[in-house]
Amino acid sequence: RSVYDDQPNAHQRFMEKLDACIRNHDREIEKMCNFHHQGFVDAITELLKVRADAEKLKVQVTDTNRRLQDAGKEVIAQTEEIIRCRVQQRNITTVVEKLQLCLPVLEMYSKLKEQMKIKRYYSALKTMEQLENLYLPRVSQYRFCQIMIENLPKLREEIKEISMSDLKDFLESIRKHSDRIGETAMKQAQQQKTFSTTLQKHNNVNYSRNMHLGSRILESKNEMTLKRTFEEDDEHDEEVLTAQDLVDFSPVYRCLHIYSVLGDGEVFENYYRKQRRKQARLVLQPQSSMHETVEGYRRYFSQIVGFFVVEDHILHVTQGLVTRTYTDELWNMALSKIIAVLRTHSSYCNDPDLVLELKNLIVVFADTLQGYGFPVNRLFDLLFEIRDQYNETLLKKWSGLFRDIFEADNYSPIPVANEEEYKIVISKFPFQDSELDKQSFPKKLPMSQSVPQIYIQVKEFIYASLKFSESLHRSSTEIDDMLRKSTNLLLTRTLSSCLQYLIKKPHIGLTELVQIIINTTHLELACKYLEDFISNITNISQVTVHTARLYGLSTFKDARHAAEGEIYTKLNQKIDEFIQIADYDWTMSESDGRASGYLMDLINFLRSTFQVFTHLPGKVAQTACMSACQHLSTSLMQMLLDTELKQISMGAIQQFNLDVIQCELFASSEPVPGFQGDTLQLAFIDLRQLLDLFMVWDWSTYLADYGQATSKYLRVNPSTALTLLEKMRDSSKKNNIFAQFRKNDRDKQKLIETVVKQLRSLVNGMSQHT
Repeated sequence: RSVYDDQPNAHQRFMEKLDACIRNHDREIEKMCNFHHQGFVDAITELLKVRADAEKLKVQVTDTNRRLQDAGKEVIAQTEEIIRCRVQQRNITTVVEKLQLCLPVLEMYSKLKEQMKIKRYYSALKTMEQLENLYLPRVSQYRFCQIMIENLPKLREEIKEISMSDLKDFLESIRKHSDRIGETAMKQAQQQKTFSTTLQKHNNVNYSRNMHLGSRILESKNEMTLKRTFEEDDEHDEEVLTAQDLVDFSPVYRCLHIYSVLGDGEVFENYYRKQRRKQARLVLQPQSSMHETVEGYRRYFSQIVGFFVVEDHILHVTQGLVTRTYTDELWNMALSKIIAVLRTHSSYCNDPDLVLELKNLIVVFADTLQGYGFPVNRLFDLLFEIRDQYNETLLKKWSGLFRDIFEADNYSPIPVANEEEYKIVISKFPFQDSELDKQSFPKKLPMSQSVPQIYIQVKEFIYASLKFSESLHRSSTEIDDMLRKSTNLLLTRTLSSCLQYLIKKPHIGLTELVQIIINTTHLELACKYLEDFISNITNISQVTVHTARLYGLSTFKDARHAAEGEIYTKLNQKIDEFIQIADYDWTMSESDGRASGYLMDLINFLRSTFQVFTHLPGKVAQTACMSACQHLSTSLMQMLLDTELKQISMGAIQQFNLDVIQCELFASSEPVPGFQGDTLQLAFIDLRQLLDLFMVWDWSTYLADYGQATSKYLRVNPSTALTLLEKMRDSSKKNNIFAQFRKNDRDKQKLIETVVKQLRSLVNGMSQHT
């Protein structure tokens, strides 16, 4: 480096010095070679001498090698064979060791395949778990193990799919068998209830306060006898199967275990509950025509009971799959739906027998589910609503029965020819009459045939209503109260409306109305016997317990009042019919000298009619007679004052007076007993005073005494007198009597004008005063 970094000629000087050094070394080498040259020549000469011996040695070595090679070929072959055998032996040992390691894996895998084949999936999962955790890790380096490891998840999925398929088949199976399971459960519950009821009744009969040993033995024998009786009955019936007999629950257990092992227990639980909720909705969905037959309701209840019996079984045999909270929630949902369905479909039922069968089914349904621990109070509350519906259907049915009875009645007193016929009637209806008992046969009972028939039908209604109240878990007092309320509805609504309808029928005449009044009187008296009848069948004393009374008395009183009013109306209508055929000649010069024919016919009709009223209560007959006379008087007065009647002659007044006299004679003949004095005649007092005023022509007295309490013509209204007087005045031009007045006594004509003016002033004064 210094050579290059020094002065410019330093390199050249270095090279020169280097050449000088080389020449020195070369001279030393020549000296060294010259010194050793002789030795070198001797060594070469000596080496040439050895050359020949080397050639011989080479030949000998070659020959020896050849012979040695030939001899070692067999050894080499044997050695190679030994090596090969040793390698095979080592490989075999290794293979045996590895096979001993792999054989358990293969055996377990074979066992897994066999378990899969015979559908022992839970065991297969256990085998898989052993393979994965114990066997496969030892031989995981082998390719077949990798294939196994890859196949195990697929097998698990296959097992899950197969288990789920089995579960779906199970769900389908219980869907098909739900009605059969429910039917069986309901049958067992009903038999148990019947057995318990019979045993309870039997024990009540044999109950003794002193429970000594003999009585216990007797009770035990009685119980064994009852059980044997029921067992004998069961032997004749079809064999009763349980839910386990009808459905194989193993798919559920298997699937639950499988999913639990796989760690998907929650997934399975959610799936199971979801599917069962769907099935619950299907089960709770009724057929549209369910309300038409009892079988529709029976099938509906059986399916629901079967569903919850299965859920209860799953609840008790599995842990966690179904919980009590879940079943309670499901039941509350189902109960709301069931109540809504029953409330809707029962409203369509018009047949009381069908409603009663529905009630019995609901009771068995409720008792069955209550036996499995489900609350059913709301179902019994619903039964009270259905009971109202049942009563409505009963009321409709009995309405038709009552109308048929009324339609078939002849409304004549019941004839009895002998003692036997009398006893037959008395056995049907509680009738007592000491006066009638004294009469000899044949005789007639006052009521008509419809009375005992109505009484019998009311008792049948009470029996029908009682049938629904049974098995409702209610006390005798509540049942008694229900029966009385139902009977009250029957009397006050159904029977009352039938009576009102009957009374208003056009073909019901006065005779029929009279008989209806008599009938209602006897039915009213029979109400106390109906109360006793209800008390007897419910064993409730009316004295010790406050019970609802039968207020059907008002029904019969209302019916009587309606019949009485109808009698008054029909009488008046009949009077109007006679009045309509009246044919007066209002311009006649003088009367015929005898009463009009229509009026005599009317009076004869009234006489015969009031004779029929002898069986009526006195006040009714008197009121009818008074009403008829008053209506007749009013009708005759309206005939005189009719605005269409413009002219009336004195002869017509005289003829009209003769007719009124006949009316007064009829009133005084006492057509109905019980009137005091001339009370009935007072009905015609207005007509009598008016006619007397015109017949006597006593206007001076009338005008002088007007407004006084002692007036002879107190009942004559000035406007009435004026109207009639103007009609007589208007006819004066054609009336011979007035013509005679004008000829013989013109002063009297002036008197008429004066009376008319005075009457007008009285009328005007009355209107101003008003």
